Amino acid sequence: MTARIGLGVDVGGSGIKGATVDLETGELTRDRLRIETPQPATPEAVAEVILQVASSFVDELGDGPVGVTIPGVVTGGVVRTAANIDPSWIGTDIDAVLTERLSRPVRVVNDADAAGVAEARFGAARDTAGLVLVTTLGTGIGSALLFNGQLVPNSELGHLEIDGHDAESRAASSAREAEGLTWEEWAVRLQRYYGVIEDLLWPSLIVVGGGVSKKADKFLPLLHLRAPIVAATLRNQAGIVGAAVLAAEEQAAAAATCS
Repeated sequence: MTARIGLGVDVGGSGIKGATVDLETGELTRDRLRIETPQPATPEAVAEVILQVASSFVDELGDGPVGVTIPGVVTGGVVRTAANIDPSWIGTDIDAVLTERLSRPVRVVNDADAAGVAEARFGAARDTAGLVLVTTLGTGIGSALLFNGQLVPNSELGHLEIDGHDAESRAASSAREAEGLTWEEWAVRLQRYYGVIEDLLWPSLIVVGGGVSKKADKFLPLLHLRAPIVAATLRNQAGIVGAAVLAAEEQAAAAATCS
């Protein structure tokens, strides 16, 4: 039986990474291709790089779906916010731009949402019932909420106001580095952040991703929460995998509607 294949492309502030994904297992079928993010990172310039990435996998992809992540809120295919990319993205119907540029349907989603879906389907939150919170701790704090495995998109919980501050300005991994905080000092801030979210949402599980999750043993044992809190398992593949999965689901839904 031939594997179902999709393409995921993860757009970041410094690099655009893509790979084909086995949609049944969540595994990459080839090594990732990474290309530097163009500067300025306008929709047109980024679309050209995404086309370049997609062209490298077209033989394997066939007519499979293409999913793309961006660091911003996306509703109805339209970008509403822009972090680490050019402000000209705001108000752009990026689904339409990329569908035309790649000559195939493209689904664009928030990067943290894609990572959350990947962890729920194939990673640390697989088969977890109830509400799951997936966070990515990096330059900011990305968040994804999933209820019984279904995504509640664009949660943006990194921007909660806590103690008079935008939460990510104090609890992101970048804040730890910029302020030279020890793991213990940073854990105090994480405890406050996750504690507030717990009191609001009562998740069944919290998953921590982002590059710093590779050092989860330095800070997760210092946190004391009601919900279990664990490190993400897919790490830098999560956005690619989640984007491919969400694009496949949209393709399947469109096919069902037409049949």
